[in-house]
Amino acid sequence: MYLLGLGIILLLLKYFEIDPVTGWSWWLVLAPFAGAVLWWAWADWSGYTKRKAMEKIQKRTQVRLDRQRKAIGRPTSAQRRRRS
Repeated sequence: MYLLGLGIILLLLKYFEIDPVTGWSWWLVLAPFAGAVLWWAWADWSGYTKRKAMEKIQKRTQVRLDRQRKAIGRPTSAQRRRRS
């Protein structure tokens, strides 16, 4: 995502002819977009995207379970780990 943001900023600076980007090659200005495409291709290929999505779901589930346990007076997962 950072590469995409950097690419947009550089593109705008080149388009509006703001120094020092004015003198740069278009290839250099557009390179962050290629980097973003490579990053997304690698993230999908390696399973990184799916793994991060699963971690997010597991965290939300654990927060919900801890909130429900606390509401009924049972120890949460963090409290059970401290006792062990």
